[in-house]
Amino acid sequence: MKYLLLLAALLTGSGVIAWHTLSLPLPENWSERDRILIRSMALSQLPTLPADPGNAVADLEAAATLGHRLYFDQRLSGNNNVACASCHRPELTFTDGLALAVGTATGQRHTPGLAGVSHSPWFYWDGRKDSQWAQALAPLENPHEHNSDRTRISRLVTSDPQYRKLYESVFGIVPTIPDQPMTASPLTSDKALANWQTLPASQQKTINQVFSNVGKALAAYQRKLMPGAGRFDDYADSLQHSAKIDANTSLDATELAGLALFIGKAQCVSCHNGPQFTNHDFHNTGVQSLTGELPPMGRFDGIRLAREDEFNCLGEYSDADSAECSELRFAGDSNELVGAHKTPSLRNVATTAPYMHNGQMRTLTEVLRHYNEAPISMLSHNEAKPLGLRPVELRQLEAFLHTLTAPLATDDKWLSAPQP
Repeated sequence: MKYLLLLAALLTGSGVIAWHTLSLPLPENWSERDRILIRSMALSQLPTLPADPGNAVADLEAAATLGHRLYFDQRLSGNNNVACASCHRPELTFTDGLALAVGTATGQRHTPGLAGVSHSPWFYWDGRKDSQWAQALAPLENPHEHNSDRTRISRLVTSDPQYRKLYESVFGIVPTIPDQPMTASPLTSDKALANWQTLPASQQKTINQVFSNVGKALAAYQRKLMPGAGRFDDYADSLQHSAKIDANTSLDATELAGLALFIGKAQCVSCHNGPQFTNHDFHNTGVQSLTGELPPMGRFDGIRLAREDEFNCLGEYSDADSAECSELRFAGDSNELVGAHKTPSLRNVATTAPYMHNGQMRTLTEVLRHYNEAPISMLSHNEAKPLGLRPVELRQLEAFLHTLTAPLATDDKWLSAPQP
């Protein structure tokens, strides 16, 4: 890549700073490889949303309407005070601004954003769910999130008149859920498990079917949540048409230098590539555990849990044929995945602090410093290697990341609670 000569700012005899031409990659100086790479990361290159073979209603408007209402309903929680929207807040790009998620109690992981996540084949930081509908079910029975159970939620959906009508429009005949026991689940608590075991297998299956349909409706709604194009995308698209970049789509000198580092010396693009700035894979990058905690096993445990999940692609409640579940069937599970976590999207990264799977880092400056130094974690492993970037280069990288900020490309009606 050709660059202009870098000249430092020099102090004149009068003490006035004279700024000279900065070195930056002008459009005509990008190599063809760089131009192709930059264009490949533009949001305009995002593929059509892939089908979810396990969810037959994933793209039905009626299912999204049902999921939209469920998403904002606090009655899905054990204390009637927590909704999906409590942690994945639309006004915060579907994050929560907290280090650790707080539902009915404080959790153990940082809340990831939802915009564009439907393109991913794996969900959660460790990938322990292989579909968005399966992931949507887990918080409902998690004691620090919704702290409810599948029987209680199935009863709500099948007894509330508005939910009954919506459910019927998507899934057909609404089954009957018994009034007793009030709470029953193979998970959540000893009492819930004991109650679950008193139910006949046919009733357990009915409850599971309604519960899985709740997850499928929630996923249909979340498939509406998509990132919007920012200044970087305008610049990348302009590269495709002409070497002459319109002033309205230009990045400034610092941002351009940051982009050059991102795809070059800083090696960010190795993992944060494509239109969502993620390879949807799992990596151990030496992030330290929270004080007093053992390092998590990450993807090593995540793939095992995904295979054991009754709501996975191969399970009874999936709408997929086994041949459509190749991600689950052929996913690797080597020891190298110990401590590995999912590569998050960088879209809107400047507005979604804090960072990392435990929310350990409060600012982008801390994150960039971490990757620049690449410390060894408690697991004595780090795929990343020290970069040796200078302070000015770290500032340039951070400036570039701000060009990925943009409003969501989602209809406003999906961004707030539906009318009663």
